[in-house]
Amino acid sequence: MTSTRQNRNQVFGISPCAATTALALTIVLCLAVFVAKSAQAQTYTVIHTFTGGLDGTSPYAGLTMDRGGNLYGTAYSGGIGQGTVFKLKHSGSSWIFTPLYEFQGGNDGAYPEARVIFGPDGSLYGTTSGGGAGGSGCCGTVFNLKPPPTACMVALCDWTETVLYRFKGGTDGNGPNEVVFDPEGSLYGTTVAGGAGNCQTGCGVVFKLTPSSGSWTEKVLYQFSGGADGATPFAPVILDKAGSLYGTTYAGGNLACEAGYGCGAVFQLTPSGAGWLENTLYSFQEESDGAFPYAGLTFDQSGNLYGAVSDGGASGGGTAFELMPSGGSWTEALLYSFTGIPGQQGGPHASLVMDKGGDIYGTTEWDGAYGYGAVFKLTFSGGDWTYTALHDFAGGNDGAFPTGGVLLDANGNLYGTAVGGAYGEAVVWEITP
Repeated sequence: MTSTRQNRNQVFGISPCAATTALALTIVLCLAVFVAKSAQAQTYTVIHTFTGGLDGTSPYAGLTMDRGGNLYGTAYSGGIGQGTVFKLKHSGSSWIFTPLYEFQGGNDGAYPEARVIFGPDGSLYGTTSGGGAGGSGCCGTVFNLKPPPTACMVALCDWTETVLYRFKGGTDGNGPNEVVFDPEGSLYGTTVAGGAGNCQTGCGVVFKLTPSSGSWTEKVLYQFSGGADGATPFAPVILDKAGSLYGTTYAGGNLACEAGYGCGAVFQLTPSGAGWLENTLYSFQEESDGAFPYAGLTFDQSGNLYGAVSDGGASGGGTAFELMPSGGSWTEALLYSFTGIPGQQGGPHASLVMDKGGDIYGTTEWDGAYGYGAVFKLTFSGGDWTYTALHDFAGGNDGAFPTGGVLLDANGNLYGTAVGGAYGEAVVWEITP
């Protein structure tokens, strides 16, 4: 089973850092730390280096933080082979790594690619891209993880996993992305395939999971056709206060782009009677606006949408953009064009994050000073957006090719993941002001 990102890398000829032989995981993992200070006085620190053993490898997604400042994430593979969910506990100036769950590759799921989130009950919710109804190869799950009822006295103490839904790969979807809760406790998400449309394995769906009497019921809200409405969503949806959903599709939209496949679109789903009404807000043209949005969307306080695409733009490395509602339509504005090689799709792959002051943070998979990706900040001043590199990955112990987004805490610290590192597997990093 290869990940959706690995499949994309093969298609476009991208080869991330080769992994070395994994080292055994000890009961308490010593943290190999790499520190570098940028010109902006930011301090970059590796707070965990993956070995490829019980701790896992290839954390493609970003991180989640609890109220105590502890970090949670997923590793696509490793553990016993099909991926892990892990915790990094903040203890003084150190971080203590604990695997919470190892996927077996059967009914419980396999290969988690998306971030875990906290639900209203305080437990973790997430998805796997494989496993479930069809074994490790197909077609993904939505799961819940609850901590043990009492404190564990051993090094590895798995949390209890409950599968909420197993995708069958047909009209219900195939390969779920990150999920999100609404105020009533229902879950919403997208799948990269399944459903209907003119795509080889279906063009993806938007789904809803509703809890009832101890079980969860799936309802497909929309099936993408692969036309002007879009195809193949890699990102989660977000909700506005009225209950409408917003998201991006990697392909579809303007079918004059990319030999009829389209360069991606931004969509809106609005509740309408017993169904949902789809509206394409913007279709990318593969010109100055860029193409191929892996990343999802972010709202500002005024209801404007912000996002990014992985390719194209004036400098070839993708773009960051804003969509502003006006009179029933939406106007696109280019914020920044990232430097890169056209066709490499090395721009942002994860949703942007905005702080209270309106500054934007994110990662690029490639580019940067050394070509291994970067953590960046975009600041609006004098009518323009200014790019600041917070860390340029060097491809060594510090990691490389980040595809997950950044986590911003209340103190202005940033956290994320990248592949590579001292053992060639992956790292979790922190940037402090």
